[in-house]
Amino acid sequence: MDKQIIFNALEDPDVIERAVSRRGAFGSMGKWAAGLAMASMPVALAAMTKEAFAFDHIPDRIVNALNVALVLEYLEAEFYQIGLATSGLIPAQDRAIFEQISKHEDVHVAFLRAVLGAQAARRPQFDFTAGGQFDTFTNYQTFLALSQGFEDTGVRAYKGQAPNLMASDVFLTAALRIHSVEARHASQVRRLRGMYAGQPEQAPFKGWPTLDQVDVAALQPIYGPGMPASMFPSEANVVQLGINTADLAASVGIDNPMEAASEAFDEPLDLRTVLSIAGMFAQR
Repeated sequence: MDKQIIFNALEDPDVIERAVSRRGAFGSMGKWAAGLAMASMPVALAAMTKEAFAFDHIPDRIVNALNVALVLEYLEAEFYQIGLATSGLIPAQDRAIFEQISKHEDVHVAFLRAVLGAQAARRPQFDFTAGGQFDTFTNYQTFLALSQGFEDTGVRAYKGQAPNLMASDVFLTAALRIHSVEARHASQVRRLRGMYAGQPEQAPFKGWPTLDQVDVAALQPIYGPGMPASMFPSEANVVQLGINTADLAASVGIDNPMEAASEAFDEPLDLRTVLSIAGMFAQR
């Protein structure tokens, strides 16, 4: 089994179907091609992953990092499944966007569960109203705000766990592929929010975070510091490798140098803070 096909599928789930079709065209379909018609794409990917990656032992540090990712992927996958199934919530012109995002999240769950096997975290029960704080599935603006928050959390979480995966080329590669997908999701959703703002030309929704600004107070932890703050600063951080990038921006005449410097880097987030954010939406 070609591992590269699986890595590519984390960014584009249709890669699996295209790869199977090519093999079929050359008369060597194999068991995955034959079974694909009977299985969903995530199921097919999980089966392929188990065949391609056989690990006798995964270090605890890596298991913990992957399970943090898996909990977030569970949350995102279920969130989009419910959103797409809720009649009248997502405008017709936006459905294709969220169908594609949902497909990505389902594939990420399938991959992580497959590589973790019996060590995979169990799927939590979620309450996407956070105990009644949010009218998530009756108000499209709220749905978009939470979508942005979840995707931004994913970006920070994968970056935060990358050092724990550096001992494994396979897991680091997979995590960084997923990280890039989460970033694209976040950018797309942010731009959608700008389109639906009352005055789009004045909307504060760029395709990336600016400082630690947030327009939904309950989501502030997503953009704030982790623990310890010295290792996991907030999105307002402008010091990288000991260099004040805002000063650099100002020195070359960039407007709003603090904002520009903060926008240039995603800040990592630690395991405990990530789970705390996900815990806001745990069913009680």
